[in-house]
Amino acid sequence: MKYLRRDFPWRNTTDPYHILVSEVMLQQTQVARALIKFPVFISQFSNFKELASASTKDVLQAWQGMGYNRRALYLKKIAEIIVDTYKGKFPDDPVILDSFPGIGEATASSIVAFAFNKPVVFIETNIRRVFIHLFFGDRKSKVGDKEIFPLIEKTLDKKNPREWYWALMDYGTYLGKTVDNPNKKSKHYSIQSKFEGSDRQVRGEILRILLKKSQTEKEIISVIKKDVNKTKKILTDLTKEQFVKIYRNKYCINN
Repeated sequence: MKYLRRDFPWRNTTDPYHILVSEVMLQQTQVARALIKFPVFISQFSNFKELASASTKDVLQAWQGMGYNRRALYLKKIAEIIVDTYKGKFPDDPVILDSFPGIGEATASSIVAFAFNKPVVFIETNIRRVFIHLFFGDRKSKVGDKEIFPLIEKTLDKKNPREWYWALMDYGTYLGKTVDNPNKKSKHYSIQSKFEGSDRQVRGEILRILLKKSQTEKEIISVIKKDVNKTKKILTDLTKEQFVKIYRNKYCINN
């Protein structure tokens, strides 16, 4: 059985900032897209201090093409927390990281494993695929992550968890290309909803418009050409979420 170890820029560093950016980018995004955006983002905002002091508009502009733009704001807020609360030092405790915006338990642990090589236990789609394939191949009923976690903990290479997790994830990618997806047996398996016509699409279109220039509600609706009520609701949501603000009767990116 042969499969290649994948070489990614975030695997060639232990800089916690770089690892954080890569892990947030890889949430709900294909690796190929992150490979394009990661060096661009890091080049523009090379550390926590630069990202914390950047404008919302610049951060969103750098994030364009990644989707789920809320993650860009999460990264900026995390950078602000690191600079203001932790004096620029990134915590190596997954419990602390789990309290940060946009960082769940799995992402917190993966950051700690890859940035600090600490033997924490976490699961993501490729890891799940490996363990279901190896340990639950004949299983008819759905497999829960609670059943997988003890197996990950028992097999974890505690001396070098970073390399161990990389190998697991690479093997999971290989399985995804060579066998029927084992994750279909997972209780957590779901097919991503259609993008065309979705709220996600409209949100992205609105932000792209406003990154170019401020617009009135009427102007935005005329450009979007989607359901008027949906567009109005999303504008309201974006305002509440502090993506945009209203200034002189026009919507603009909230800096």
